[in-house]
Amino acid sequence: MTQTEAVAWLKAHLNVSRETLDALETFVAFLKREAESQNLISASTLDHIWSRHIVDSAQLLLFTDASARQNNWLDLGSGAGFPGLVIALLTNYNVTLVESRARRIDYLQRAVEMLDLTHRVRVAGVTLERLETAPYAVISARAFAPLPKLFDLAARFATNNTLWLLPKGRNAQAEWEGAQAQWGGNFRIMDSVTDQEAGILVGTLSGKRKARAIFETQGQEK
Repeated sequence: MTQTEAVAWLKAHLNVSRETLDALETFVAFLKREAESQNLISASTLDHIWSRHIVDSAQLLLFTDASARQNNWLDLGSGAGFPGLVIALLTNYNVTLVESRARRIDYLQRAVEMLDLTHRVRVAGVTLERLETAPYAVISARAFAPLPKLFDLAARFATNNTLWLLPKGRNAQAEWEGAQAQWGGNFRIMDSVTDQEAGILVGTLSGKRKARAIFETQGQEK
C-alpha cells in the first residue's frame, strides 16, 4: 500500500478530511525527523509509514461505534504514537498514552503539543502498574505484552463493556486460545487490512477464571 493508496483508504473508509490528512502528514514528518536520533519504529518501515503504521492504527476505528467517539481511550505502550496519536487525530476520543521510557515520553509530549492535542491527549509517563485505576471505553495495545500478562496488568481499567482492540499479528488466534485457560471473554479475530496474515483481537473481557472452576470444567469433560 503506497501513501496515495493509504490516503485513499482513509478517505473511503473513515471519511478523513483534508485538514486531518494534513495533520497526519505533519505527524509523519515529525516522526521521521525524530527517528534520526532515536529508534522509534523499525528502520525497514520508515518508507512505509502510511501503510505499516498510519492505516494499521486507523483501521481499529472500523470496530468502534462512531457515536461513542467522545469517550476515553487507553493506549498501552504507545511508543512512537501508534495507535494512540493516530486515533486522537482521527476522532474526538480523550486518549491516554501510557509510555514509561524517558525519551519516548519526551517525544510523545512534544508531538501532542505540536499537533495541538493537549486538551484531549494525556501522556502518562509511568509504567502501567503505577497508573491510577479508572474505567476506559476502549483499550488498545500494539506489541505491548503477551495476552495473559496484558490482561493481568490492564484488566483493572476495564468494565464488562470495555472494547479491547489488540493487533496481534500472525499469532492472534494462538494467543487468544492460550489466554482462555485464565481469562474469559467474548473475542473475535478480525483480519488486518495491512497484512493479510495478521489478526486483530476485538472484543470484551469478562474476567479471570477461578482455578477451581477450570478444574471442575475439565473434570466434566473427561
